[in-house]
Amino acid sequence: MNSSRPLVSVLVAAYNHERYIEEMIRSLIAQTYENIELIIIDDGSSDGTYQKMMELKPECGKRFKRVDFSTQKNCGGSETGNRLLKKAEGEFIYSIASDDVAKPEAVETLVDFMSKHDDYVLAVGDNEFIDEHSKIIGWAKHSQNVDLVQAQYRTFGTYLRHARKDVDFLSEQFGSYATLVQSNYIPNGYLTKTSVQKKREQHTSVVLDDWFMHLQLAKFGKMKYIDKVLFSYRQHGTNTFKHSDLMQQMAYQTRLYEQKLVHQKGMEHWAEIFDKYAIQCKTKFRLGHFIHYYKQIDLEYNTKILEIFGHKFILKQKRR
Repeated sequence: MNSSRPLVSVLVAAYNHERYIEEMIRSLIAQTYENIELIIIDDGSSDGTYQKMMELKPECGKRFKRVDFSTQKNCGGSETGNRLLKKAEGEFIYSIASDDVAKPEAVETLVDFMSKHDDYVLAVGDNEFIDEHSKIIGWAKHSQNVDLVQAQYRTFGTYLRHARKDVDFLSEQFGSYATLVQSNYIPNGYLTKTSVQKKREQHTSVVLDDWFMHLQLAKFGKMKYIDKVLFSYRQHGTNTFKHSDLMQQMAYQTRLYEQKLVHQKGMEHWAEIFDKYAIQCKTKFRLGHFIHYYKQIDLEYNTKILEIFGHKFILKQKRR
């Protein structure tokens, strides 16, 4: 094993993916990059996910520098992610879901870039779509799964670049805080700096923890999009991304949480960027979502948010 190259910590929060986790692990075993430690926490799965992990542990022990497999009572993705981060010993972290698949050259490609560009905190490639049977598929106009020949979007990257026409994915604009505040558009299978991950803001109450993490990383450095398929993003019935109303509600809540963070922590530069975006797009937000979450977030916090977004009359209604 070539230990002269940086150690990469592959972190996996596994949950009820007995059907897919072996394929995910074998995609890591097949990586062309050698110096990897594999850390998986089973978050209280009710199926045979943990048993499948343990069946593969002897083989993993021969392939990886270190293997750490454990299980726990279910506590959710954010808390599990924090626990995984504490275990990481590598210079870089590669993140993958327990039902997805990494292309053999994924880790090596991303490490090659990150090792040469110290001012970057994240690198990621494009994603192909695969179905429950690992067949490569595409997306129709409204992100429905279709055969690849019928697809309007053949990769996740093409979909994201269409959804965010305002962002040049091949420029330094990609992954900037000002663009990420609007919505998350970072594909899956990214490599990040462990040192930055361990000093960024970490919270367990954020519903879209990936987006929140990307916002925090953007405060430390740049992000790189590599226009090459390095990852297989599995599409099945439990993908949260497919439920647009739920995703929209979760996005509002996450955006509200980030606004509270940058103001309460005195992050003046980031607060200014956030507030500028909020004022510019206030007419695009549906009041129903603010009313829905009004009781779930403290009054002082909501007061600030609603004033920034120009919805002061809601406060008057609530105070009657």
